[in-house]
Amino acid sequence: MNTAISAFDLARLQFAFTVSFHIIFPALSIGLASFIAVLEWRWLKTSKAYYKDLCLFWSKIFAVAFGMGVVSGVVMSYEFGTNWSGFSAFAGPVTGPLLMYEVMTAFFLEAGFLGIMLFGWQRVSPRAHFGATLMVAIGTLISTFWILASNSWMQTPQGFDIVDNHVVPVDWFKIIFNPSFPYRLAHMAIAAFIVTALVVAAVGAWHLLKGRRDNAVKKMFSMALWMLLVLAPVQAFVGDAHGLNTREYQPAKIAAIEGLWDTEQGGTALNLFGIPDMQAEATKYAVSIPHLGSLILTHSWDGEIRGLKSFPKEERPNSTVVFWSFRVMAGLGVAMIVFALAAWALRRRGKLYDAKWFQHIAIAMGPTGFLSLLAGWVTTEVGRQPWVVYGVKRTVEAVSPLSAQQVGISLMAFIVIYFLVFGTGIYYMFKLMRSGPALPGHAPDGLPSRPKHTVRHPLDQMIDA
Repeated sequence: MNTAISAFDLARLQFAFTVSFHIIFPALSIGLASFIAVLEWRWLKTSKAYYKDLCLFWSKIFAVAFGMGVVSGVVMSYEFGTNWSGFSAFAGPVTGPLLMYEVMTAFFLEAGFLGIMLFGWQRVSPRAHFGATLMVAIGTLISTFWILASNSWMQTPQGFDIVDNHVVPVDWFKIIFNPSFPYRLAHMAIAAFIVTALVVAAVGAWHLLKGRRDNAVKKMFSMALWMLLVLAPVQAFVGDAHGLNTREYQPAKIAAIEGLWDTEQGGTALNLFGIPDMQAEATKYAVSIPHLGSLILTHSWDGEIRGLKSFPKEERPNSTVVFWSFRVMAGLGVAMIVFALAAWALRRRGKLYDAKWFQHIAIAMGPTGFLSLLAGWVTTEVGRQPWVVYGVKRTVEAVSPLSAQQVGISLMAFIVIYFLVFGTGIYYMFKLMRSGPALPGHAPDGLPSRPKHTVRHPLDQMIDA
């Protein structure tokens, strides 16, 4: 019995490790693909060379992120069969087709046009190249659509029957457009754009601090901060709507997030801070504000929210984890809004590119998008427990019949290989970011400008090498 539990915990830890590594790359590539498309559109519209320089610069980083995202995603697909065969056998008739649709639409679209986007600058017309860039950007969003449809169905399943312990699809429209899907799709897509905006702003700030004041550096810094100013507050509203939806369909998750144990009559307080104790069934050292929980989660002064004690112990998520993961996500979200407002104030005073203190903050804010994204996914997935398909199939029933030794060896192998392979990829992306876009009057990578017919994309040079 102990071995089975240990293998189960190790399998969960392994999937958490691989999915955490994976999600950072698609998030960056989703945002970068659209950012590059906007840059190329502006180049075609204005003929200003620095827009093309930015396209070439960020395309290299996008290519690395996209490649690592694909590889890490394939690993997760195999994990469904090796570690979670119970889940695959039970829910495969739903999740299998959804993932197939993602491959048949999004991945084929991206793969078909990615080569033109990266290597076709001197081989196709500018408009044809822009079309390829658009197709890649659209492909990343379609991929988001299908992946979130599959994961959202696991959160709020509908449109199916269960026959001989297997899910049988009944209504594909209900399966895809399940109750949580619109909110989770919007939340994830906006998060990807925010992740990218923070990375682009951090890179721009780095080069401003190094003394660059050319149009390319200023433009990417400015565009990223405009994007953050628009999307960070929008994300707060989307998150609020998502919270209302979660309260309706996953009330135990909301109770765990709030560290709420008893159902309070006449209005629920909000625990700002505290330490939820699953054994004592209490949130220790809680700092609470009366009625604020009701205002946020029900939009009323005296709205009632079910406490964790109203759910059986075996159906309660781990409040200690999700209580703090949610606050990390929300706290960083507030910091992003304040950061964007500070940028707007500096812009109005004409000091956006000269305030070194703000540029140091921009560099520090660079990784916060990834941290907030990971904290959000921890809240979502841990808060769904103990269900792999909410209310239908328990996670412990979904694991493969493996020994702790088998799972432990594969987990250690994953840790070593991931840090070597993806660590190298991340290091290379940092190196590209530090190189910056081409200086005015120079070809990419600092090469002197040459006549148009001899200018070659840096990725072409990499292929030759």
